Amino acid sequence: MHPESLMMSYGYNSESFERAVKCPIFQTSTFTFKTAEEGKAFFEIAYGLREKLSNENLGYIYSRIDNPNLKILEKRLSLWDKTEDCAVFESGMAAISTVLLEFLNPGDLLVYSNPVYGGTDHFINTFLPKMGIHTLGVHPDESKEKIIELINASGKADKLALIYLETPANPTNEIVDIETYSSIATHFSSNEKKVLCTVDNTYMGPLWQHPLQFGADLIIYSATKYIGGHSDLIAGAVLGNSDLMIRIKTLRTFLGNMLNPNTAWLLMRSLETLKVRMDQQTKNAQQVAQFLKEHSAIEKVNYLGLLDKNTEAYKIYKKQCTAPGAMISFDIKGSEKEAFKFLNKLKLIKLAVSLGGTESLAEHPITMTHAGVDAEHRKKMGITDTLIRLSIGVENPIDIINDLKQALQD
Repeated sequence: MHPESLMMSYGYNSESFERAVKCPIFQTSTFTFKTAEEGKAFFEIAYGLREKLSNENLGYIYSRIDNPNLKILEKRLSLWDKTEDCAVFESGMAAISTVLLEFLNPGDLLVYSNPVYGGTDHFINTFLPKMGIHTLGVHPDESKEKIIELINASGKADKLALIYLETPANPTNEIVDIETYSSIATHFSSNEKKVLCTVDNTYMGPLWQHPLQFGADLIIYSATKYIGGHSDLIAGAVLGNSDLMIRIKTLRTFLGNMLNPNTAWLLMRSLETLKVRMDQQTKNAQQVAQFLKEHSAIEKVNYLGLLDKNTEAYKIYKKQCTAPGAMISFDIKGSEKEAFKFLNKLKLIKLAVSLGGTESLAEHPITMTHAGVDAEHRKKMGITDTLIRLSIGVENPIDIINDLKQALQD
């Protein structure tokens, strides 16, 4: 069956829980063992002391290690991207930082695409150097040959451990070829060490892009966004093959940044309407983007659905994505004054950060989500005083457009 059908019951056996149609919240810190021998066996597997036997059914120990709500949610999330395993976290940044901490060691080199979410940029450029980890930012307009040249010129090519991509990028919708970066990771891999390729897929959600199909090793989501979809929770997720996910889940156990059962239950609820919501959001966004493109007060619109068909970006988009998404950014004519005037006049669209919720949101990246990014860095990435980011919701598209229209009037 299709994932949207399986979201209703996959991984849950109602017979075990008084025939309840919906999975209950397992609000418990610890779980009982039938025998001391069973407790011993569970801990042996949990701490990697031995391999699980083929006929061995493992129960639960403690909710920091695992919980039924987390397990069911992770099984359902894995269906969208067809991955072997998934780990859910208390936030998107918890997911991002756990991946970077697990697969990077002092002296290693991290290569990352630009731009990325402001919190990710801060972690990469402020925190990781304190750990002795070297970072190299690359840009969408740089070729595979150029990137390989930059890595070699860094003097750390033999220390390259991870390539981190965010595509499409927040907030400019810049798109990069996952297959190209995966091949770069392979180029610098050896028999002793595999260079991993990780993709933050938040902008596309689990519907519109599937990075593992193009050679990525890990997928990261801020599940707060489309997966949660109602702007009422904070969560993150990482997906990949079982070998990598064992490492991530082990570190999650000791960092203690796993998702709580209540939020896991809310995410399971949200998954039931994920496809319906995202389908409507991208339909709305395509109409909104076309309106903005034709408006005289707008200098430039960044939206995958408006890419020039003669560009390399368009070719990548058609290869990687199944829809243009629901994130739009645009430059308004004028300066910060005009940008603020527009934002302050919005009525239906709310002035707030975050994205992917049922309601439409607008924000000013240079003074909000990307305020902590180096000024020269922002300039090079096209994050200007006049750039505005829109997350399109499920409202009637005519109402969204009318709100934009009145806010753009002199």
